[in-house]
Amino acid sequence: MTPNRLILALVAILAIGVGGYLAYDQVLRGDDTAPLALATPDPTAVATSAPTSAASAAATTEPSTATSDGSVARTWTVTADSQAGYRVRERLANLDAESDAVGRTSDVTGMITVVETAGGAQLTAGEIAIDTTTITSDEDRRDNRLRSEGLQTDQFPTATFVLTQPVDVPAAAGAGTPTDVTLVGDLTLHGVTKSVEIPAQAQLTDGQIQVAGSLTFALADFEITAPNVGGFIISIADEGALEFLVVFAKA
Repeated sequence: MTPNRLILALVAILAIGVGGYLAYDQVLRGDDTAPLALATPDPTAVATSAPTSAASAAATTEPSTATSDGSVARTWTVTADSQAGYRVRERLANLDAESDAVGRTSDVTGMITVVETAGGAQLTAGEIAIDTTTITSDEDRRDNRLRSEGLQTDQFPTATFVLTQPVDVPAAAGAGTPTDVTLVGDLTLHGVTKSVEIPAQAQLTDGQIQVAGSLTFALADFEITAPNVGGFIISIADEGALEFLVVFAKA
């Protein structure tokens, strides 16, 4: 190889290395945000959420799903304390990022309907909407890229989940104990609707219903394509996760 060709090859290798670093630094450098989860119940809050009438007080000898007015049978609406978003592991070629990329928003709206049952309560209807245009991570450049690539939030500004099967909620959840539930419904993401089963936990604490969960899904199921940065293909392990912590108050 002639000296000139050697110099050109070295320059090309350097350019590729610099470009790869910039792609990694601008998009792939993740954060260490913990997964969304239920808040630790405050024992005093659970006590104060119990009914105060004599008849209702007698009922508290068993785990109760009652709020301060004695019943959870009602419509509940999403509060501003709710959060939802994504978690993905990004890669440059075959190299893992330092950690997951996490984006979240508090622009979550919706409602659920609950009825009382002999064993506790049942969630009979529910619908949640997430404003994907307000999802932010620790990196503005990643967020800006997702407007036109990946989630394409400019084109698909809303993600929704609609419950399609009732959910039995054991009485223990009403006593402030995190309880496993499965949410079956239609998830619409990136303009594609799929029937999904989301593992979650629920609890009633301080007069509010909290539901937290995470769904890992194949990106291809929702026609999501990994973004391309400067000619370097960024993959996200062919799957991502939807995370949420939704807090409901009495309507």
